[in-house]
Amino acid sequence: MKNQIDLQRFEIRFSGLGGQGIITLGRVMGAGLALGHGYNVTQTQSYGPEARGGSSRCDLVISTERISFPKAENLDLLVALSQEACNTYYPYLKQGGVLVLESDLVAQPPTNHYLALPFTRMAKDKIGVPQAMNTIVLGALSRLLPFARQTVMRKSMEEALPAKIRAVNVKAFNLGFREARKHFGETPAAWEAMAAEAEKLEKKAKPAAQKKK
Repeated sequence: MKNQIDLQRFEIRFSGLGGQGIITLGRVMGAGLALGHGYNVTQTQSYGPEARGGSSRCDLVISTERISFPKAENLDLLVALSQEACNTYYPYLKQGGVLVLESDLVAQPPTNHYLALPFTRMAKDKIGVPQAMNTIVLGALSRLLPFARQTVMRKSMEEALPAKIRAVNVKAFNLGFREARKHFGETPAAWEAMAAEAEKLEKKAKPAAQKKK
């Protein structure tokens, strides 16, 4: 697919508590990267007791090549939305990998090198819908990941949701994107090459889009 960054293998783990929408978050991002961006994507998931508050995890493996092993074991990105999830899965984060935290729920980060936003509080105070927290995370990651395009990920999210909750989730997605742009800073060092490649592809795409007009 055109405008696609070459990815040998990129592993993401979403983790937290039941009721935070972890599985939905992984499914929507996986669909956006597969159908919208053209990557090969595998998704695996696990969760504890079905009761609200049990542990939940969803993994994605993304690649431009065929994926020979579908499970994530050497994480490029760990999203931890609870202290327990952070404690459990941080050892699987590779050197140079990026840790994204829910700042209100992870009071004791295992490292000084992490990115964080109060996703739950943002959903309650700025959106008015606590369940939209996972969509805020999706928007933030669409800003953070060099190979994810905002418009494509947002469209994937809209297509996955019922019409009656689409508007509020678009608002939540855009909020997450803006807050990540404001607070996450520069591209993580390990991803700088991907970011540079994304910038080149974007510059190539602009003249082509202008010609069509």
